[in-house]
Amino acid sequence: MPTKKSQDIENVLTSITGISRQDANIKGICTWCRKEINEPFRDELSKREYQISGFCQKCQDETFGV
Repeated sequence: MPTKKSQDIENVLTSITGISRQDANIKGICTWCRKEINEPFRDELSKREYQISGFCQKCQDETFGV
C-alpha cells in the first residue's frame, strides 16, 4: 500500500514521472522504469522505499546506490 502524501506532492511526483505513484503501487509497477515488480525486494527498507517512491529494486539501486 502506498504511503499517504498530500495531493500537492502526489501531483508533483506524477508530473515528474508521468504516472500516478499510488496507481503504480497498487498495480505493482515501478514509477520510474514502468516494469512490473517481479523480483523480490532486498529487505524491509527497500519494500518501504517502494511504498514511498514507487521505485523497483533495480531503480532504487541505480538511484540511491546498493
